[in-house]
Amino acid sequence: MIHEIQEGYVKVERQKEITVIEFFHPQSNSLPAAILNDLSHEIHSTGLEKETKVIILRSGDTGAFCAGASFKELLAITTAEEGKKFFSGFANVINAMRRCPKLIIARIQGKCVGGGLGLAAAADYAIALEGADVKLSELSIGLGPFVVGPAIERKIGLSAFSQLAIDAGMWRPADWARRHGLYAELHPTAQSMDESIQRLSNDLAHSSSEAVAGLKTVLWEGSENWDTVLYQRAAISGKLVMSSFTKMALEKLKKKE
Repeated sequence: MIHEIQEGYVKVERQKEITVIEFFHPQSNSLPAAILNDLSHEIHSTGLEKETKVIILRSGDTGAFCAGASFKELLAITTAEEGKKFFSGFANVINAMRRCPKLIIARIQGKCVGGGLGLAAAADYAIALEGADVKLSELSIGLGPFVVGPAIERKIGLSAFSQLAIDAGMWRPADWARRHGLYAELHPTAQSMDESIQRLSNDLAHSSSEAVAGLKTVLWEGSENWDTVLYQRAAISGKLVMSSFTKMALEKLKKKE
């Protein structure tokens, strides 16, 4: 199943007990609202499927895993309410991932920026390729990693999250992400990365669905208030994106695309 979106897609492939959800956008797999909406919908609906035992989340192409929010759509926001609605798209995806009773493996083949880092952190197990460096650039454009912050902090801890959030212009290497727990594994080649993903997903495909759902609940203890918190955070980002500082910063970045 492929959901065609202007300038991108979300594609779902079911392979017996394993379901692969892939998103793609020509601008370094950035995330416009339509892709965010389809991702949250597909993760939610796949989680309800009895035959699916494990979900693999990946992005298309061989470049960046995800460049985060779409600059084009951020620039088009004209009201705080529109801003909240856009950033709520990230909240919807993260909440769908944490509530999903299936374990989600993320395939991280390239760099993660901003919201893309949030997706990697919200996965239950991330397997990455060397060169999949990470950066939280929000503060440099007058925003902050408010919506994705809880997912990232939960995975790597407050200290490491603070480093990323404060030094917003600095790339951290993939090995930094592995050492801080964002990536469970780091591989030198795409082949070895995919072999590891296949091995783990095959193992999980033979697991007890009830046991997996119970483990998922345990792993996400303490996140129950995210149904409220992430949308409150989206409202903060929605107001900030209206500032002249942010609009000017986004214009500069868009020219570099």
